Amino acid sequence: MDEERVMDEENVQQAEVEEDPLVAVARERDEYLDTLQRVKAEFDNYRKRVARDQQELAARANERLVGQLVPVLDDLERALEAAAEHEEAKLEEGVRLVHRALADALGREGLAEIPTDGKFDPHTQEALLSQPSAAEEGTVIQVLQKGYTLGDRVLRPARVVISSGADG
Repeated sequence: MDEERVMDEENVQQAEVEEDPLVAVARERDEYLDTLQRVKAEFDNYRKRVARDQQELAARANERLVGQLVPVLDDLERALEAAAEHEEAKLEEGVRLVHRALADALGREGLAEIPTDGKFDPHTQEALLSQPSAAEEGTVIQVLQKGYTLGDRVLRPARVVISSGADG
């Protein structure tokens, strides 16, 4: 009986030794799965945090722009009051003040007028007409609507008339 017990214990130990790699692999799998789940949760939290930060940034940018435009609105109201009183000199001055304030506020935000002197630039200008003139062919001779860039992007191309050269 003692011999059988010793043999059984040896068999159990051998079986445990044989199962050890399987148990070790299962444990390692569980650890990897746990790590993967944690990384996934962290990434989901990161994505949500970035989305929230972007929304807050956009809201702050709008807030800043609106804050700069409020004084322009006040100036426009004063210009309208002057127009109601038919004081043309004050009306013109008021409109100029509003224009200057609005241009300054937008300039602080990165808005810049597209230069239209000289040669036509198809990247920043849109040619609506081509007319014969004394100017060199391809030269901007009239601006129908100003164009603007915001940073390095064209917000609106300048709409221009270009010269088609001398009459002939």
